[in-house]
Amino acid sequence: MEFIDTHAHLYDEAFNGEEDSAVTRAIEAGVHKMILPDIDSETREDMFDLASRHTGILFPCLGLHPTSVGADWENRLAELESFKDRKIYAIGEIGIDCYWSREFIEQQQNAFRLQLEMASRMSLPVIIHSRDATDLIIKTLKDCRHLDLKGVFHAFSGSIETYHEIQKLGDWYIGIGGVLTYKKASIAETVKEIPIERIVLETDSPYLTPVPHRGKRNESSYIPHIAQKLAQQLGKDMDEVAAVTTRNAKNLFGI
Repeated sequence: MEFIDTHAHLYDEAFNGEEDSAVTRAIEAGVHKMILPDIDSETREDMFDLASRHTGILFPCLGLHPTSVGADWENRLAELESFKDRKIYAIGEIGIDCYWSREFIEQQQNAFRLQLEMASRMSLPVIIHSRDATDLIIKTLKDCRHLDLKGVFHAFSGSIETYHEIQKLGDWYIGIGGVLTYKKASIAETVKEIPIERIVLETDSPYLTPVPHRGKRNESSYIPHIAQKLAQQLGKDMDEVAAVTTRNAKNLFGI
């Protein structure tokens, strides 16, 4: 079976000195490709350096994470320009986060919209981060409907009604990760109503570690645990889950 981890921060300091071994473990677990979402300028070079060591396995993206949007957001967004000549596979992770702070919500909305426009100009998918911000995300997507956007809602935890609403606003996949394996996680029921043709797998390494490794650092080699739980919830074989979610990821990111 072949898997793709569509969201892994393997360049994060949590992997300091172990980045290459984490990639090796992922490949041994059947995870042959991993998408690396960008955060901000503090780790961007590390991300590109790691990807250059694993060409054809790690695929870097470009974007300003909403929690990195502050008073200097315009300068931080301008920093992206010097990286646009690099080979990138998505604009992300971008979006709106109302969980950690609402101080710069207006700036987050502006940065999100401008990066959606960037993705449209570059004909790239987007990786959307939405935390306690569903209404604001949907409003922005409605305003940008003319951009013919495509992408993935990272760590989707919304209702089936939210899923149907966002499908009217672009070509959207749903990122399913370790939370699926948690007891009483609402997504475990919601996912039963989402077509598998709209699902991609992700870890969000080093965060959101799936059972049975919850409490430890997450990594891409744990994708099969997520796939196994998804197969159980959908009443499908692991082979089918692996094949369809991998095909979805390849189609979305062009890899």
